[in-house]
Amino acid sequence: MKRLLFAALIGLPIAVGAQMKKADSSVHKGTGVVISIDRAGDKVTLKHDPIRSLNWPGMTMAFGVKDKAMLDKLAKGKKVEFEFVQQGQQFVITSIK
Repeated sequence: MKRLLFAALIGLPIAVGAQMKKADSSVHKGTGVVISIDRAGDKVTLKHDPIRSLNWPGMTMAFGVKDKAMLDKLAKGKKVEFEFVQQGQQFVITSIK
C-alpha cells in the first residue's frame, strides 16, 4: 500500500506539469463585463462567466493584454467576448470584442 501511494505521489507533479503545459498552449474563450482598466499596467479586470476549458467558475480577475491598444476599445461596464492564453503564471487577452 505504501509503495502504491508513493508511486502515485511521484507521478502527481508529472501529471500537473503536463496539464500546465496544455494550458500554456491553449486559447481559451470567455465572456464578461469590464470592471476596471489599468492603462499604466496594461491590464483589464473582468467579471467573467465560467471558463469551461479551464474548469473555472465565474469570477473577477485581472488579465494582461497582448496589445495595449485593446484597452482603448474598452469602457467600464461594457460586456465583452474575449480570447486569452496562459503565459507562465499570467493570463493574457489576445482578442477582445
